[in-house]
Amino acid sequence: MSEYLNSGPSPFEGQFPEGHPVRTYLEENILIRSYIHKIQSMNIEENIDAFKELFTQLCKVELHFARKENQLFPYLEKHGWTSPSQNMWAFHDQIRDEIKQTHKAIESGELQSIIYTSQTLFRSLEHIMQVEEGRLLPRAMEMLSEEEWKEFRDGDAEIGWMFDTPPLAYPAVEYIHPGEDTKRKKLPFGIDDKTHYDEGYLTPEQVNSIFRILPVDITYVNENDQVVFYNRGDDRVFPRSAGIIGREVKFCHPPKSVDQVIQILDAFKAGTQDVAEFWIQFKGKFIHIQYFAVRDEDRTYRGVIEMSQDVTHIRSLEGQQRLLDWN
Repeated sequence: MSEYLNSGPSPFEGQFPEGHPVRTYLEENILIRSYIHKIQSMNIEENIDAFKELFTQLCKVELHFARKENQLFPYLEKHGWTSPSQNMWAFHDQIRDEIKQTHKAIESGELQSIIYTSQTLFRSLEHIMQVEEGRLLPRAMEMLSEEEWKEFRDGDAEIGWMFDTPPLAYPAVEYIHPGEDTKRKKLPFGIDDKTHYDEGYLTPEQVNSIFRILPVDITYVNENDQVVFYNRGDDRVFPRSAGIIGREVKFCHPPKSVDQVIQILDAFKAGTQDVAEFWIQFKGKFIHIQYFAVRDEDRTYRGVIEMSQDVTHIRSLEGQQRLLDWN
């Protein structure tokens, strides 16, 4: 765990086993309060570097929030409790904004602004921790089964923790990477008509629909240099027709670019390269083109994906747009 627990036993000893997700949330709260206490006890003006270091550590609260949003909230939704996904998530976003305001104050170097924004942030953090400890986590303990808590570890590890050292596994068994976990979890939908991918299940119709709406041209060439797939989007950058399927890829490019295509394929097959990238002006548009080597788990070459996208609009974006604007 983190060094803050090394001075003695955890206050949750006997209440929650080591590694239990709820114990981890609560121990992170102790860590958050320790950072806040240290900052409030220091003279920021005389110790600005120490303040910045502690504030950087405190900003890891994003991992605490992300685990709640992507791990805990979905489980609560399965049990019919949707309020945390709406109300508490909105409070997370408020705190994220307060963290950004504190960052801006630190960059400006204005001491009073730093003190004001950080104190506002500290009050919000204390409030949300009290809600977690007084309502969210106790009710989650009542709702979720032991098997559900055991399922948490893999997803938690994907997101991460605030600690320098990850918590122990729960239960105390050998860790299995999510990519190697074949255990089927209870799902709210049937999977008989679906295929299991790295994460999740999709029907062929869903896969086809996803490919059709993607704002990129995708062409897949197998390990024998044969075109075996392309997505039929409405706004393709480069036209394709069904006659391309089964064709050798070198015959699908203009003669002047064939040598470059072969060079890419040879490097991918040799394992010396995995990505090739180009950008061109085409019919008044800025086109981004990428080639990716496709390999299986033992790194055996299985072909290449070509992706082309009109990024003219993307390159023109400035600032930020956080609200929906359909006008």
